Amino acid sequence: MKAIAALEILKEYTTKPNLIKHAIAVSETMRHFAKLSGEDGEYWACVGMLHDIDYELYPDEHLDHTSEILKKHNFDDKFIHSVLSHGYGCRNDIAPECYMEQVLCTVDQLTGFIIACALIRPEKKLALVTLEGMQKRWKTPSFAAGTDRARIERFCAQLNKPLDYMMEQTLAALLGVAEKLGL
Repeated sequence: MKAIAALEILKEYTTKPNLIKHAIAVSETMRHFAKLSGEDGEYWACVGMLHDIDYELYPDEHLDHTSEILKKHNFDDKFIHSVLSHGYGCRNDIAPECYMEQVLCTVDQLTGFIIACALIRPEKKLALVTLEGMQKRWKTPSFAAGTDRARIERFCAQLNKPLDYMMEQTLAALLGVAEKLGL
């Protein structure tokens, strides 16, 4: 499946522009990390695109309906496990078992944090976000207060990647879709 087809499936369940932009951000970041590790970028992008497929319809039951929805669209158990694993420790007990799933757990919230770094700038442009700016905001708990920094750091450690590296690479991925994100 292509990420563009996954986007069409997502739009069957998601209409809010910010949720669609989040899916695009995570999808393209997943594609970027797949390319860095020599993996299937399209597959990773589809996982990223559909990771929150039930969120708009069931915000208080997020991920409880994901398996049913994805099975309806003929996704296999491996794909479904990958999507569900991003809820590990906060919505379910489905542990990420592979590198791709750990990346998803990391970039799901990290993309939002970096976008918040762009949105506080007067120009609201990702191109003006710097590593130094992200580091400064990271140390300010009141900034993007919903970002679970400890979770991101824990998954960075599991990936054996420094937070700075994950920030830089996530920003690089987001720059590639800045226009689609309106940033």
